[in-house]
Amino acid sequence: MSDFRQNDNDERGGIPIWVHIAIICTILVIVLFAAMRLLKWNKGTTIDTSDVDPTEYEVEMLDQIFTLPAEKLEGHEQDDKETILVFGNDAVTYDSSESGICGQIAEKTGAEVINAGFPETTIALKNATYDDSYKLDRFSFYNAAMSVASGDFSEMESTAQGMDDPTYLRAVQTLSGVDYNAVDTIVIYYNASDYVNLRPGMNPNDSLDSMTYMGALDAGIRAIQEKYPFIRIVCMSFTFCYAYDSDGTLKNGDMVDFGNGRLTTYLQHMIDACGDTGVSFIDNYYGTIDETNSAEFLLDNIHVNQACNEHIAAHFADVIYGM
Repeated sequence: MSDFRQNDNDERGGIPIWVHIAIICTILVIVLFAAMRLLKWNKGTTIDTSDVDPTEYEVEMLDQIFTLPAEKLEGHEQDDKETILVFGNDAVTYDSSESGICGQIAEKTGAEVINAGFPETTIALKNATYDDSYKLDRFSFYNAAMSVASGDFSEMESTAQGMDDPTYLRAVQTLSGVDYNAVDTIVIYYNASDYVNLRPGMNPNDSLDSMTYMGALDAGIRAIQEKYPFIRIVCMSFTFCYAYDSDGTLKNGDMVDFGNGRLTTYLQHMIDACGDTGVSFIDNYYGTIDETNSAEFLLDNIHVNQACNEHIAAHFADVIYGM
């Protein structure tokens, strides 16, 4: 009986079993091919980058430029010479020769550049009231700016006379002897010392807190603006640096948070302070030094070499003076 039914199916045009097998095999091949293509897509393609220079990658710079309102210049007589006064710490004093940042800016802009840097200092204060056990507070950006605004440099000079490094007294005498009516631009350029020395980034309850990085910068800028509204102010950010974590391991500064934020947190604080006060910001963090080229531009964990100074000066001259 079974043979009769099989023959009957064949006579009626039934689908042979080998056709079913062929269709199933085809479906399996298609599924396997699709699975292999999906696996390869997820894995990605390996590209040989051995001949690519990572320093040539395009990086978005965070420069923000504000022009000085015309009313700020009313009644002020300008001479034909560009004069730039630079506030800073080791960023400007570590190399005070022609290969340093001030020398490089002078070369690239043709301006007279006055170096008023104080070594090892920070923008913010360590102590709310001055304590003689920490003399560096006297030469912080905040106190230097307040002295410029008030015209009283007596406390700075008295403290500088007791310092072993003559650079402090020389810088105080420079600040006190400057003809501010002849100054066209003030540049504020500190390395990442506030971050490394654990100065708080900001105080949400007091935007002008002098013991915070953002507050001291904001308050100092405002004091100078009120006294000398005709002087253009430019803040230049710190560069990439390394810092030691709690285990004593040297790490990328943007990977270590000492409790006040990472290095880029302080970068944003400077950007915000510049925006609040209407002063220009020059970005030296992005597009300058990173982990791939740090050995080429850093002398140690934080100090930069001549090549980096030249790069920063060229960027400054291009953005501010169109050179």
